[in-house]
Amino acid sequence: MVSRAERGPVADWFWTIDRLFLILFVLLMGIGLMLSFAASPAVAERLNLDSFHFVKRHAMFIVPSLAVMIGLSFLSPRQIRRTALVLLIVSLGLMVLALFFGAEIKGARRWINIFGNSIQPSEFMKPAFVVVCAWLFAEHARQPDIPGNLFAMMLFGIVAVLLIAQPDLGQTILTSVVWGGMFFMAGMPWLWITVLGALGAVGFTAAYYSLPHVTARVDRFLTGEGDTFQVDTAREAIIRGDWLGQGPGEGIVKRIIPDSHTDFIFSVAAEEFGILFCMALVALFAVLVVRGLSHAYSERDDFNRFAVAGLVLQIGAQSMINIGVNLELLPAKGMTLPLISSGGSSMIAICVTAGFILALTRRRPEKRAQERILFRGSHGVPAE
Repeated sequence: MVSRAERGPVADWFWTIDRLFLILFVLLMGIGLMLSFAASPAVAERLNLDSFHFVKRHAMFIVPSLAVMIGLSFLSPRQIRRTALVLLIVSLGLMVLALFFGAEIKGARRWINIFGNSIQPSEFMKPAFVVVCAWLFAEHARQPDIPGNLFAMMLFGIVAVLLIAQPDLGQTILTSVVWGGMFFMAGMPWLWITVLGALGAVGFTAAYYSLPHVTARVDRFLTGEGDTFQVDTAREAIIRGDWLGQGPGEGIVKRIIPDSHTDFIFSVAAEEFGILFCMALVALFAVLVVRGLSHAYSERDDFNRFAVAGLVLQIGAQSMINIGVNLELLPAKGMTLPLISSGGSSMIAICVTAGFILALTRRRPEKRAQERILFRGSHGVPAE
């Protein structure tokens, strides 16, 4: 145990970090590894791989993911901004390269091979995009002469175009929701809310009529006709799990779900551990989001407030989309459950998000001094 009397980077980190956030992130990663044992062997066997191929791969990525999360949590807000800017530039460049040189999988070019590893650059773009936009919004709020909001809109346009070009409508919607939430917090005028809402509706309508895979997924969701094998099987797994589940390793329906270890791992959790377990899992994500929004509400610095709120909204919205698809509340969309689903790029990128959150919510000397001044002022105590 680290003593409060100790001084040093590690001791300071331990006593200033939001330990509830840290516990939540590590707990979710542990649950993800446990569910990997339940969900991935059947997929590996169908691909003629070792039964625990994806389990080993999942465990292998946990180590660098934790290192990234802890390493980033030591950074100051200024260092977070600079890191995010570099990461955003690199990830946008890789997204452009993926369009021309990336592997085409299921009609989409979202991945690029680097040193033998397949990487999805858009996963790393998301947390960096949130932090850079928070910076732009904060600069505009601090000094209205700086066109931060305009630059944030231009950046959003670039990101949206690249995501649509892949195509990846799900990530486009997720990014739009998070960006819109941050813009709203930054004081978006109602005129802009109306205009952007109308543009969003027009964009979705255009995607429905111009992108065949979007048309097919929306039609399957609305009519139930066509190839609905995966979502139907996922629903059957949830129903079979009932309240308490069939028990670890006792799931049967999970064996025929094609993406049981990634997009539909929530259904596997329901079949083997029950609806009560899934409700507890949802509660963990809810606590994470509420904790983050509470930090944002009490934060005096505009950049920290916008960035923390945007980052937790990103995790919360992605979780809602994944779970909504599993419950057939949303059209099928290939999106992982943060920190739970298998996937190297997704795991490390979410840990980048977690590291940013941990860094921006740390208690710092200047922050504590500011809180003491505010406390004294609100209670009529004269300043020292």
